[in-house]
Amino acid sequence: MSFIPPNQHRYMRACMVCSIVRTEATFVQSGCPNCDQFLELTGNKEAVQECTSSVFDGLVTVTDTSKSWVARHQRLEGYVPGVYAVQVEGILPEEVLISLENAGITYIPRDGSVNETLPTEG
Repeated sequence: MSFIPPNQHRYMRACMVCSIVRTEATFVQSGCPNCDQFLELTGNKEAVQECTSSVFDGLVTVTDTSKSWVARHQRLEGYVPGVYAVQVEGILPEEVLISLENAGITYIPRDGSVNETLPTEG
């Protein structure tokens, strides 16, 4: 489970794709646990700067992304348990967007600019 030590808050960044929150050093050291297969953040400080943001709002901690209504609302289903930002500001580089598309991933910005309605059970 993720824990953010109080003295580390100023070093926190959020992934612009999945919104998981970690320190910049952790992103560089071990990448994003949800997105590293296509963002390739591990060991790449430049990619961490481009694909994560230090500007984010709200935090939620999710222990089971398959059962949590908050996880469903935040589009976190299938992600690892952890601390996630409610909204993340930033724009991904064009080459990253192409990489996401090539990986078959539909990118929905996490800054609140896209109003995605969840399917309702009928």
